[in-house]
Amino acid sequence: VTGLATAQMDSVPLVAITGQVGRPALGKDSFQETNVMGMTLPFTKHSFLVEDPDELYPTMRRAFEIARSGRPGPVLIDVPKDVQFAACNDNGYRRLKEAPNPVESPGLERAAMLLRNAKRPLILAGHGVTLGGAEMELRLLAERTGIPVVTTLLGISAFPDDHPLYLGWPGMHGQASVNRAIDSSDLLFAVGMRFDDRITGAAHKFAPTAKVIHIDVDPSELGKVIKPTVGIAADAKAAMRSILGHLDETSEGEGCARWLEELQKSQEPERRREDSARDEYGPIQVMDAIKESAGPGVRLVTDVGQHQMWAARFFEFTKTNSHITSGGLGTMGFALPAAMGVAFAYPEDPVWVIAGDGGIQMNIQELATIREFGLNIKVAVLNNGYLGMVRQWQQFFHNRRYSETPITSPDYEQLTAAYGLSGRTVSEGDDVGAAVRWAQEQEGCTFLDFHIDPEANVYPMIPSGMSVNEMIEEDGA
Repeated sequence: VTGLATAQMDSVPLVAITGQVGRPALGKDSFQETNVMGMTLPFTKHSFLVEDPDELYPTMRRAFEIARSGRPGPVLIDVPKDVQFAACNDNGYRRLKEAPNPVESPGLERAAMLLRNAKRPLILAGHGVTLGGAEMELRLLAERTGIPVVTTLLGISAFPDDHPLYLGWPGMHGQASVNRAIDSSDLLFAVGMRFDDRITGAAHKFAPTAKVIHIDVDPSELGKVIKPTVGIAADAKAAMRSILGHLDETSEGEGCARWLEELQKSQEPERRREDSARDEYGPIQVMDAIKESAGPGVRLVTDVGQHQMWAARFFEFTKTNSHITSGGLGTMGFALPAAMGVAFAYPEDPVWVIAGDGGIQMNIQELATIREFGLNIKVAVLNNGYLGMVRQWQQFFHNRRYSETPITSPDYEQLTAAYGLSGRTVSEGDDVGAAVRWAQEQEGCTFLDFHIDPEANVYPMIPSGMSVNEMIEEDGA
């Protein structure tokens, strides 16, 4: 159920096939009978109970269509045991075809006009860009207009980190400079995102001087949190293509050059702090070592917590769909099983898991599956002996009254050895780069347990319900 809810919150197309008791035993409290459809109804786009074997093929086809159409999400098919054993007709099964997505909106021309006239514009790109395969359109729009790009947490890797127009990501634990850029912008081009509270903070104080162009495939998201100046219900790819058609072929973004220079200058203090931290043992050093060892093709799957924020903040993502995480539901235990899916989907690419010592233990048994299939997944645990993000809140808002946040971990070297895998413990004073290179060079799954500062915090931090102006920064400002 948690997996379905995670997929729903992050708009991930997913088809879950579940087993049910045979049709004669339904509704009789039979052994292992559960109302799977009723239980999962709030977390699925649609649920099916297959009661006729000849309906199995059309139900499967329909389920995949629903999961992928419009705003993607999870669909469940519950199959009784006797239907599983029955012969069925394929009903002329054929592969799904991508349907065209025409955009007919009176807002397109107005959106183009606002882009042309803005002096301090920003593009805010979300997960919908990646889900819609619109990375190229995003890049074309940014380069043609010269508008700086920021992304949501789930939008990371929709636009290359090393592009001169990319600034980073905003929000509760995003970059302070990016939060301030949104605060002072005069136009926000928001595409494939839903103005989650982790991005906006106090919504009524978000981007106070900006006009807003909001593009989302789900019409119900338009105006739900932030009232747009122009709202366009369309998928990201089709909408940006249409808007590009309303813009001149030559660059119209020369007026943004001064704005971009101002924003880049505002990031210099952050970069200086990061550069000084690179010489110290800690999360930044770990991210740098993985980036250097695994190369630009790496796909990073992160769990949920402080480590998730450090990875998003300090890793460099230059490849499309190379950052995979749980955003909307914040599902601890996500990374290890999700990495298996990534490894199957991209068998030639390096796959690294970044997790905390709390989240990794929630699905640690998946190491057995990883071993069984010989998956080449590398695991880095940032082990601080706490549920770190909750501890940080208890430090700031509860006077360090740490309750139920200290945790005890097993000896991961011995645990991974019990699964037939290789692991190492890394502590301050050890060579982080050498440990990561060792893990990368080994065949199959390897496990690195990095013991880090128990009270290391994620900065900046916007307390719940507050605005950018109430942001807590590392220097206490």
